[in-house]
Order: sequence, then C-alpha cells, then structure tokens
Amino acid sequence: MKNRSLVSITDFTKEDYLKILDKAAEFEHQQPSDLLRGFVIATLFFEPSTRTRLSFESAIQRLGGKVIGFSDSNSSSVVKGETLRDTIRIVSNYSDLIVMRHPLEGSARFASEIATVPVINAGDGANQHPTQTLLDMYSIRKTQGKLENLNIFLVGDLKYGRTVHSLLMAMSAFNPKFWFVSPDELKMPSEYKLFLHSKGIEYFEQKDFAENIDLADIIYMTRVQKERFSDPMEYEKTKNALVLKKNMLANTRPGMKILHPLPRVNEISIDVDDSEKAYYFTQALNGVYIRQAIICSILGLI
Repeated sequence: MKNRSLVSITDFTKEDYLKILDKAAEFEHQQPSDLLRGFVIATLFFEPSTRTRLSFESAIQRLGGKVIGFSDSNSSSVVKGETLRDTIRIVSNYSDLIVMRHPLEGSARFASEIATVPVINAGDGANQHPTQTLLDMYSIRKTQGKLENLNIFLVGDLKYGRTVHSLLMAMSAFNPKFWFVSPDELKMPSEYKLFLHSKGIEYFEQKDFAENIDLADIIYMTRVQKERFSDPMEYEKTKNALVLKKNMLANTRPGMKILHPLPRVNEISIDVDDSEKAYYFTQALNGVYIRQAIICSILGLI
C-alpha cells in the first residue's frame, strides 16, 4: 500500500482491507504519540464536511503530524480562477499526502494523476467515499464479529449516495445479501446492480421499509441529499420517503446494528438514539482509527 493513492475502494484488495481493519483495531487500543511526526498532510475540502474533515485532522494530530489546507474553497485561490490541476501541483510541493473532497465525480482520480504525492479521496460527488467504506466495514466487523455472509439493508438515497456505492463494492468480497430500500426516484443505479450480478451476489429491491426487516444484520441509513438535486420539487417529494422509528425495531435481530454516515436530517427519529441497536455515533468515532491506519499504511510507516 506504500505510496499508493486511495481513490476508489477497488484500488485496494480484500487483503488490504483486512490489514487496514486490523491496524485500526491496534490504533483504537493504543495510540502511538509520534508516528506522523515530521509529516505534513494537506486536507483540501472543496465541499462542506464535518465528520470526514475533522476525523482526518484528529487522526493526523493525535499521531503528531501537521495539517495544512482549507475547509472552504472560497478561502483558496479557486475563487481567483485557479484550476484544480494547478492547485494539486502546488500543494504537492508542500505536503507528503493530500486528502481531498470535491463535488465533481472523477476529480480525485484526476488529482491522483497530477499529484507527486499520494491522494486520498474523501468524497468526489456521488461517486466514491472509500475511507467511509473502510470505517463502515470496521464498524460492521466490530459489531457482528465478522464480515462474511451478512444481510445488509441499504436504505434511502441509493442513487446519489456515494457511501452505499463504495460499501456495496467492498462488501461484495464477503458474500453478503443486500436489500435496497428506496423510492423509485432514488433507486440503486444499474451499473452497481450489474456489478453484483457479475459477482454472483444476491440483492432485493423494495419500497416498504418494514418488509423483511427482521432478516437484517445491518441497516445502513442514508439521508436524501438536497445538494445533489437540480429540481427542488423532486427533493421535497422524496425527502421524507423513508424514516426509521424506534417502534420499527421491535422484531429485529438482537445483534442488529443501525449505521449512518451522517449527517442525518430526519431519516432516523431521535427516539432511536437510545436504542442499543443505534451505532452511528460510535461509527463516526471509528473513523479516526481507520484514517490513522490508512494514512500510515500509505506513508509506509506500518
């Protein structure tokens, strides 16, 4: 993994996933204080972020590294007309690794081809979010004790949700069954269904949230992403289509856990938060350990 960019979850192998999960578990139980001392990591967020940006910065600083960059493209030379190509070439001179979020699909792959240092994709439009996928996998393995042969419900915005796209691709290495729960306007794109078909992975599509919920090992909720809609009326029509409420959990499996990449809007009722099946806040914490493992692996420190 040394000096390799992480743009798509498919850039790493199944064996790479497992090595990163194992290393993240080590970081969770023991934090070395200076593994990144002397390293400078650039975080370039052309699109708003709270958890991803702060967990990356926390991961770096807890290991003694330095962070440079911006959390708003309006505070960069982009507002002066600087191209992404030039931004990446310049920032490569100042850093040992670049973490980038950008609203355009394909921007992270482009950046990785321009940069002279490795690039980690922190989300490119509706395309991929590989570090979120790895922390999701860590959360799944931690709560279920395994990754193999699980029933995974992906709920909500399956059309624009980059987190579900990446998770689907990565978990396909572990023989899951998927249930896609969404309104027609937000169905899983056909290319991902064709991908599962090529792997021999079963999936089911449904609109009714409660249908088959008793089979779920993981319910992965997503918000309807207002920023991905060009038509405000289309957003208003779908934003409340699927809401998880506490009374819906009555007949679910004892070990079932609810994940969500956050932020939530109203797709998970607040009364779910005190359920033992709610895991999304701990899931966000797991992002620190996973991102420490990814950064240190790419930099060849572990």
